[in-house]
Amino acid sequence: MEKTESKLRAKAWNNDTMTAWDGIELEPLILIQSAEPVYADRAIDSLKKRLRARDPNTDIASLDASTYQPGQLQLLTTPTLFGEPRAVIIPQAEQASDTFLSDALSYLDVPEPDVVVIFRHNGGVRGKKLLDRLNTLGVAAVKIESVSSPSAKANAVMADVAAQKRKMSKLAVGALVDALGSDLRELLSATNQLLADISGDIDEDDVHKYFSGRIEATGYKVADALVIGDVGRAVELARHAMSTGTSPVSIVSSLAMKFRSMALVLGMRSSKLGVNDSMKQWQRDRAKRELRYWSAEGLAQAILEIARADADVKGASRDPGYAVERAILAVGRARRLR
Repeated sequence: MEKTESKLRAKAWNNDTMTAWDGIELEPLILIQSAEPVYADRAIDSLKKRLRARDPNTDIASLDASTYQPGQLQLLTTPTLFGEPRAVIIPQAEQASDTFLSDALSYLDVPEPDVVVIFRHNGGVRGKKLLDRLNTLGVAAVKIESVSSPSAKANAVMADVAAQKRKMSKLAVGALVDALGSDLRELLSATNQLLADISGDIDEDDVHKYFSGRIEATGYKVADALVIGDVGRAVELARHAMSTGTSPVSIVSSLAMKFRSMALVLGMRSSKLGVNDSMKQWQRDRAKRELRYWSAEGLAQAILEIARADADVKGASRDPGYAVERAILAVGRARRLR
């Protein structure tokens, strides 16, 4: 089978097709390439349910490719005396031993037609020969890309909400991403907790009510406190964030993103030239709301102070931690300019 055919058969995951794996045919060979463990888990769970729905007696085995012993794959895929349906899942093909790779490549030459073997590869170069062979054969496949940007995480939340035919405000989505966005699995778990516990539409107050105790002291929370003038809280959060591993560069970067968003909104209001931005609507709405606390002069001074801090934490200062605190105090003073 030609490689071009494999490309046509592969289903790529993105924010518009969250459940692309539901469309995979239950064929003898299936490949899931994933850069997001939570979605790979969902894909595997979906395939298991469909296997059992097709035949409740299906024997589903899991095979560890890293501790593989010669002949295990053949043993698990050999038809039984009574012909019970069988499936084998290899959950970490990227950790494959040389022995597994040898047996797996041999198996691909003549796969058992009545057995479903699911290869899950979670990234990395190990097992590339196996991936190339599966792609050349044109097996049923899904490729799940990484979800890393705040906007992609917001889309992931909204997809889970939409899947349950519910509504969550854009500000609520933004607050949830700000609070728990460092871990996609935790973020989606929180989303589904809200959906289970709250009837009706979910707003920003619901997010703060449920997760205020779990808000991380990240640069984004420092920026949130500073925008509303709570300088003491901003300093406290910054110290805690740095003590738990957040770099001064990351904190200043978060401040820059927050104040740049407000500057863009201000520019759109006042410019006749037509200022464009790439923000999501919920980000734009938040920036508009936060801009109420700032004058144009104060905002300009704050941006200058953050630019200075950016240079300091990247080498201009001998004490990046002090540079962060100095910037927070200076931005706090800028807020009072009218």
